[in-house]
Amino acid sequence: MSQLSQRPEKPVVGVPMPHESAAQHVTGSALYTDDLVHRTKDVLHAYPVQVMKAHGRIVALRTEPALAVPGVVRVLTGADVPGVNDAGMKHDEPLFPDEVMFHGHAVAWVLGETLEAARLGAAAVEVELDERPSLITLREAIAADSFHGARPVMLAGDVDAGFAESAHVFTGEFQFSDQEHFYLETHAALALVDEAEQVFVQSSTQHPSETQEIVAHVLGLRSHEVTVQCLRMGGGFGGKEMQPHGFAAVAALGAKLTGRPVRVRLNRTQDLTMSGKRHGFHATWKIGFDAEGRIQALDATLTADGGWSLDLSEPVVARALCHIDNTYWIPHARVAGRIAKTHKVSNTAFRGFGGPQGMLVIEDIMGRCAPLLGLDPMELRERNFYRRGQFTPYGQQVRQPERISAVWQQVKDSGRLADRRREIEAFNAAHPNTKRALAITGVKFGISFNLTAFNQGGALVLIYKDGSVLINHGGTEMGQGLHTKMLQVAATTLGIPPHKVRLAPTRTDKVPNTSATAASAGADLNGAAVKNACEQLRERLLQVAGTRLGANASDVRIVEGVARVLGNEAELAWDDLVRTAYLQRVQLSAAGFYRTEGLHWDAKAFRGSPFKYFSHGAAAAEVEVDGFTGAYRIRRVDVVHDVGDSLSPMIDIGQVEGGFVQGAGWLTLEDMRWDSGDGPGRGRLLTQAASTYKLPSFSEMPEEFNVTLLENATEEGAVYGSKAVGEPPLMLAFSVREALRQAAAAFGPAGVSVELASPATPEAVYWAIEAARAGGVRGDGGGAGNSGEVPVDTSTLSHA
Repeated sequence: MSQLSQRPEKPVVGVPMPHESAAQHVTGSALYTDDLVHRTKDVLHAYPVQVMKAHGRIVALRTEPALAVPGVVRVLTGADVPGVNDAGMKHDEPLFPDEVMFHGHAVAWVLGETLEAARLGAAAVEVELDERPSLITLREAIAADSFHGARPVMLAGDVDAGFAESAHVFTGEFQFSDQEHFYLETHAALALVDEAEQVFVQSSTQHPSETQEIVAHVLGLRSHEVTVQCLRMGGGFGGKEMQPHGFAAVAALGAKLTGRPVRVRLNRTQDLTMSGKRHGFHATWKIGFDAEGRIQALDATLTADGGWSLDLSEPVVARALCHIDNTYWIPHARVAGRIAKTHKVSNTAFRGFGGPQGMLVIEDIMGRCAPLLGLDPMELRERNFYRRGQFTPYGQQVRQPERISAVWQQVKDSGRLADRRREIEAFNAAHPNTKRALAITGVKFGISFNLTAFNQGGALVLIYKDGSVLINHGGTEMGQGLHTKMLQVAATTLGIPPHKVRLAPTRTDKVPNTSATAASAGADLNGAAVKNACEQLRERLLQVAGTRLGANASDVRIVEGVARVLGNEAELAWDDLVRTAYLQRVQLSAAGFYRTEGLHWDAKAFRGSPFKYFSHGAAAAEVEVDGFTGAYRIRRVDVVHDVGDSLSPMIDIGQVEGGFVQGAGWLTLEDMRWDSGDGPGRGRLLTQAASTYKLPSFSEMPEEFNVTLLENATEEGAVYGSKAVGEPPLMLAFSVREALRQAAAAFGPAGVSVELASPATPEAVYWAIEAARAGGVRGDGGGAGNSGEVPVDTSTLSHA
């Protein structure tokens, strides 16, 4: 076992612990970025001037009326920017645009003594617009050949030969919806400038180093003149990886120009109408199976709705292509990706980062094609699982294919799937207007950033004379429990109780050049960096302890806050050991660093090994559907998920549960609607509040929800043998959608394949039921499938 994954005696990692800020969360004492406004003197409030048209060139921007509003201090425009007027890393996102690119685009910001003054000032600004044609839906953009960014193509084997050798070939089309992050805390930033002209920005950001970089280039400064701190976030889910930078830059620019602190905090409607979403996708596909139902070839084109600027759309599409295989071996593949440019908000990272979109395509294909092949969907999936020695279409070996089968089989056994399916058959036979179904799906999700350079982490660990320990690391806390895990890693490595360790807020002047807390790699990267720093300190302290105890340092162990000599009763308490080290002038601080080894990726050839490892999981979902309305309930969910050797089991189970529910929301409830008509509201987001955008609640939770972490699953080469947990569980919710498809099909004759929109709202389920009753698309039902090429129309317009 590697040094990185090996656990010492009596480790703190692996012990169930509550979230390190749980008490503050539930008592309301936890501070978030906007709470700091009330502790800051003379704050100005910023309010955006939004243009409520989808597209147009600004002919005139008149700010004078705003300055006449009592309490308005200044109006920020592009003329005020001393550096680069851009809020993105691709330099295609002007902070103060001269062209409106989406409905609600902010073209200026008003600073006021109060928020109300700023709001009235923003309303007084006059914008004259030369309105231009707009592209709102994905289909409009595709028809207009409106694309931007890279167009990767993933090739494996000989696709034409694969189809020629296929006994069954099907084609189809599938469009599925975007998703709103709907974090509880909206975008927020608070900036001030000190007496040395140093800019300090408090930001609700998943990527403080990039926020620092953007603020610096907008202000025309160097990075060492800007410090960004993130106390914590009230949720992020990827929506605060790139999107906070512009809001922080507005606050910093206002502070620089006025000499006063400036606060930017979006209200919910502003956040919904100004910030990006999960990318909606359109897919066309052609798939070939052999006579036994094994995939022979796949030819697909995935088109992402990027919105008006690139943001992170290129890596999102790349990850979608890398995950279209999910748990299935596809020997011959040709998958193309492209990014549609539409006049909507710039879509961005969202938990899973393109992986869910790619995996949804193949799972939809499997669910659609199983009846046409005369196979049970569970059987079809099992027949196509990866096996030892097989490679992904982009050339990475799947090292642990047995885990795909292991989690799958454990769900089947613990969930009594065979018995329950018989019970469901009996229930359906007795209930013509209500049907139940049970579906199981798996997950194989690659862990690491697509861009190899991002796979690095840093930490700074300080031990004080009294024995207390302070950790700084590059990761941000958004409620996911990263700080709790880092506390446990530090306590384990130093051999001390966790109460002696405290986490400092994430700051760019403590740990520089950090990667975003994203890609599920936060614990892997920062945990290994914290461990590295603590190991340096422990080695120094072992030398001190060895001298003090009259033994070789190699014979000393620090366990539960006491240094002991092996085979000897001599011991030294941690606090005394630290005091002794200080008196001997031993350095009690250390900077840790980690880089993920073994990664390589050729983006142009679209080949390599971009992932350190794969996380695996399986979920079985049972649903009950009403045949009159399409209304449904999730009766039971059973999950087995692979997190390696868990760093913090309570945290990880919570992440699995939360990820599953968020995935179920995307696939079944969260129906984003945009005005695509030709009226004055064209391009407007219609679902811009919780009253119109349906989020998962307690009533949508599974009535029985069983989550188990895979045991004896040490991941060699990862921090203390753990695996990532943030994103992979979201895709377990595919099981709910596939169960709904099977329940809808149960209203029709045997062997029927039905279309199911995504999100599979009750309305969508009702139309699927109606299609099933009408006969749907039929296979021969005898297991031979359909020879030749059979079109399967799975087009599902998502109103996007």
